[in-house]
Order: sequence, then C-alpha cells, then structure tokens
Amino acid sequence: MISFEFTQMLIRLFICVLVNFIIIHFLYYPKSRRRDFYFTYMLTSIAVFFLLFFMMDLKSKATMGIGIGLFGIFSIMRFRTDAMPVREMTYLFLIISLSVITAVADISIDDHLDFGRVAVLLVTDIIVVFITYLCEKCLKVRTSKYVQYDRVDLCTPEKYFEMIEDLKKRTGLDITSVDVGGIDFLKDSCVLKVYYNPPTGEKSNSVSNQFKVRKTQFLES
Repeated sequence: MISFEFTQMLIRLFICVLVNFIIIHFLYYPKSRRRDFYFTYMLTSIAVFFLLFFMMDLKSKATMGIGIGLFGIFSIMRFRTDAMPVREMTYLFLIISLSVITAVADISIDDHLDFGRVAVLLVTDIIVVFITYLCEKCLKVRTSKYVQYDRVDLCTPEKYFEMIEDLKKRTGLDITSVDVGGIDFLKDSCVLKVYYNPPTGEKSNSVSNQFKVRKTQFLES
C-alpha cells in the first residue's frame, strides 16, 4: 500500500516539475535559446526539491531552518565555467525559490492532504508564473554583443552617430546604441558593446560575453 509520505512526495514533485517546466520552456527559452541553461534549470529544480524534501521533517517545523539555509547556499551559487548574465541568474533564483517552496510547504493536516493548502500552493505558483509572463512581455530586454572595432577615430562624442552608421553597414544589425570600452591607440582598436534589435528568429549564443570592458556612455553631441 502506498504510504502517505510517498503520495505527498509525488504531488509535490508533480507541482514542482510542472511549474518550473512552464517557466523554463515557455517563458525563458523562447528568447534566450540557451539549451545549456534549460538543462541546468530543470536538473537544479529537481535536485533542490529532493534534497530539501528528504531533509525536512514533514511533521515538524523545527527543521525549517535547514531549508532556509540550503536555499541561501544555492541562491548565491555561481558557475565558475562561465559568468552568468543577469537574466539567467534571475531565472536560476526563481527556479530554486519555487523548488524550495514546493518542498517545504505544509499541505497536510493529521496525515491527510489538505486540498485548501494545496490550492494555496498552486495559486502562489500561478501568481509567480503570471508576473514572470508580464515581465517578459512588457519589459523589452535589449540584445547586445561585444565588437572589437578598428575605427578609433570615430570613438568620440562628436562622431557617435557616424560610428553607429558605420557599424550598421559592417554588421548588418539594426543598432540602437553603443557603449565604448577599452581603447588601444597603439593598435588603433577598441572594444564596443553594441545594442541592437535582433533579427526575427535569431538565436542567442554563449560567445557574446567574451570581453569584459569598462563601459563609457557617450553623450549625444
């Protein structure tokens, strides 16, 4: 006979996987097209869920501190292989948060499921998904990439718009603004961070953040 703890685990796991899949597959992935982070988010959500579920005493709230402590550890986790962009780090924080909430939420009374508490958990997840959806639809994220540029003579405030036109011709991108980083006068080159409207169907890649530059915002002349 299936135990109550096992049934509760399956319900929590189903909610966790479903909600995180909706966020990752329908909200995060369509814009970024980063399969590496898709893979990371899904496995991280499942790992955090099981880690907390089996460490938590479901009949006592005394161990809630364990869940909060582990949540803090995972929320500040950094991937040493590559710097994570702000958007990816935000989604990682969101996925971990929902996994922790699902694992530690009290959804039972006297060894019986309380469907009212299950409904509260589901409503919480729906609210998070809805707000994330609104942010993705209403707040337009600027697409950018780094360019090593050989026209140092154009890297002045007076020739700002001339530089943008030159970059448009040479890259074929609909560039909206440019930030200038390090300038090497010996080699007549500089590093630019170019913001542009992405072409339809363009896929993101992991090469865009290769350079770390000190940004200098041009003022319009």
